[in-house]
Amino acid sequence: MANTENTTEQIKKRRTFAIISHPDAGKTTLTEKFLLYGGAINLAGSVKGKATARHAVSDWMEIEKQRGISVTSSVLQFNYDGYCINILDTPGHQDFSEDTYRTLMAADSAVMVIDGSKGVEAQTRKLFKVCVMRHIPIFTFINKMDRDANDTFDLIDEIEKELGIATCPVNWPIGSGKNFKGVYDRNTRKVMIFSDTLKGTKEGTETEYEIDDPDIQSVIGEENYSQLMEEIELLDGASAAFDQELVSKGELSPVFFGSALTNFGVETFLKHFLQMTTSPLPRTADVGVIDPFSEDFSAFVFKIQANMNKAHRDRIAFMRICSGKFNAGMEVTHVQGGRKMKLSQPQQMMAQERKIVEEAYAGDIIGVFDPGIFSIGDTITTSSEKFAFEGIPTFAPEHFARVTQMDTMKRKQFVKGITQIAQEGAIQIFQEYNTGMEEIIVGVVGVLQFDVLKFRLENEYNVDIRLEKLPYEHIRWIENKEIDLDALKGTSDMKKIKDLKGNPLLLFVNSWSVGMTLDRNEGLVLSEFGRN
Repeated sequence: MANTENTTEQIKKRRTFAIISHPDAGKTTLTEKFLLYGGAINLAGSVKGKATARHAVSDWMEIEKQRGISVTSSVLQFNYDGYCINILDTPGHQDFSEDTYRTLMAADSAVMVIDGSKGVEAQTRKLFKVCVMRHIPIFTFINKMDRDANDTFDLIDEIEKELGIATCPVNWPIGSGKNFKGVYDRNTRKVMIFSDTLKGTKEGTETEYEIDDPDIQSVIGEENYSQLMEEIELLDGASAAFDQELVSKGELSPVFFGSALTNFGVETFLKHFLQMTTSPLPRTADVGVIDPFSEDFSAFVFKIQANMNKAHRDRIAFMRICSGKFNAGMEVTHVQGGRKMKLSQPQQMMAQERKIVEEAYAGDIIGVFDPGIFSIGDTITTSSEKFAFEGIPTFAPEHFARVTQMDTMKRKQFVKGITQIAQEGAIQIFQEYNTGMEEIIVGVVGVLQFDVLKFRLENEYNVDIRLEKLPYEHIRWIENKEIDLDALKGTSDMKKIKDLKGNPLLLFVNSWSVGMTLDRNEGLVLSEFGRN
């Protein structure tokens, strides 16, 4: 029995969240600082690498070090204040966003990082949509307050308008740029002043003042003080009150201000975040809801990453554990493959350092060696009852190209290659509505995937292709299957296509045409996500 108690305790300690943002909003830096406070690293490296020459620990591919951007999602685990925290760091760069979408499926909550001088940007919007679709709690960290930021009320307003979510500022910045003094905590009514973080490499010292403390005016300056008092009054009158239930449903986002670079406000954020989130949530499967505290181990694959180790070609399948406890060497059932197996070389990542895992619990992420049997969305379990977790949605590609094979004799290799690459999930394949495989249209989320496809077909399958880019930007799945496609009244820029399973889809050049088509066809239901 002791074992089960211990497992329950371990699961209660777990928090699993994803960090999302637009490129360059400071996400990797924030991740670093969490690790610094968690004692996982002693000295945080900055991504840009000028004042601090270490590279950020979550960026391990060569290309990432060169460009200072995160390309592949990495998973980091650290302990803080009695909690065990799993961070799924997602690439902000748009070329790699399909991976990002999937990673969000493995998280229980999301932290959205916004650059205080830029506000909500395009990439943030898309990722946010996925979080809303899943109803997971979203926390906002407005970063880079050490640079000149936009008006704080405007920033809050923009988040509400752009993303359609209510916000509740938990703390409030005092000044910005060179004038950034610290943050005011609305709950405790204390002002936090920071100093000596040595460009953010050390934790630094925080000084707390009561808002009524007479010294406070001289510490932050008269002007800042009177502005803060004014803004507090406005806030108390105008902003939504904190409501834990709405936060948990993903309808209210708590907002925090700070600067990851200089560590201002990072620890405060972490503490609040842990209080406002819960241990791993139940997941839906085809037999009903799976309880994380169940004795049976279960997990699903949300990402497959090839060639992580240069020394030998390998494929790692990343799994999110949804229930129970994992022990190395245990026998599990791969539901989709219909066979029993042992998960080989189970490992957890601390960025580039992989360590073999002996045990892991619901909420954790493990990577296992994949001999080529796993697909995205597969379920693994020790339960005698075979069940499968609900499929991971297919996200809408935004770039399309017609693929023509140069040598028609290699038809077989071509179809095999393109189908296999599509199974990994980097590309999606469509056909003309009324033809077979002769006309293939490829859709990708980021343009870079076209180059990857061409390169892989040449090198792995010995097939040359020509890609002709198409002008379409919007794709919609048709939800009501009974609709007669031939009688559909569309716009001149609309194209009818089908996916490999024969589901009908529509392509449009602009979003206006989507609205027009909906207006012209009563009862038509279109969706931005496909269901696997």
